Amino acid sequence: MNADATPGDETEPSEVSDKDDIMDAADPSPMPDSSDGAVAVVGPPGDGPPESGTPGGTGELLPSAPVAGRRRRSNATRQGIEWFGLVIGAIVLALVIRGTLFQAFYIPSPSMVPTLKVNDRILVNKMSYRLHAVHRGDIVVFSAPPGERTENIKDLVKRVIGLPGETVEARNNHVYITEAGQTTGHELLEPYVQTTAECPSDTQSPVAGRSLTKKVIPAGYYWVMGDNRCASEDSRAFGPIKKSAIIGRAFVRIWPLTRIKFL
Repeated sequence: MNADATPGDETEPSEVSDKDDIMDAADPSPMPDSSDGAVAVVGPPGDGPPESGTPGGTGELLPSAPVAGRRRRSNATRQGIEWFGLVIGAIVLALVIRGTLFQAFYIPSPSMVPTLKVNDRILVNKMSYRLHAVHRGDIVVFSAPPGERTENIKDLVKRVIGLPGETVEARNNHVYITEAGQTTGHELLEPYVQTTAECPSDTQSPVAGRSLTKKVIPAGYYWVMGDNRCASEDSRAFGPIKKSAIIGRAFVRIWPLTRIKFL
């Protein structure tokens, strides 16, 4: 029989492969090496991802016990350093806030009753008077004058009554204020002065029976008095205070929780 043949169509007999007995030299998979303290875990054939194109499973290196221990110690050290940094940062932030923005004070005496009672806690805004002027009626914390300072009391809290340039005096047991540039004074209305346990009705008043002759408040000074007039040592005793002595304005009572209130 005649048969047409095309060049290249003829095939040679195939050689028998010994692939079952030897490793393919082109196979890139390395032999497991446990010299680095790791154990090679090889999955069963067919466990590899379909897209990998490999007939067998993929290999995974698991750390040996000593290596895993070192890693855990390293992680613990790193976490410790991070926590230390957070604590230091929080302390620095608290000091910055305390030094420039807000500061808490407790009330040790009844001089501001009923507005502030003994052991109340207040928060003071130290930036207030960098942003605006001191106003009449503000409750301020200030450095105690030399004659009023004790080992336990370095600061005082009082209410601003008179402003720079004004005249303050007592008439008929009431406080009168003559504003700067004016010739006639007016009685200062003080609803915060009330009868208290320390100052019953027969002794409590805006002046509480104490002498208060006419005083002109110098520039840069403020006249301050406690709300509990018969139990307060204030400008009636130590005179007006310098603005530079004012630490800040008390703006909120933060303790006890049942009496939280803006002042």
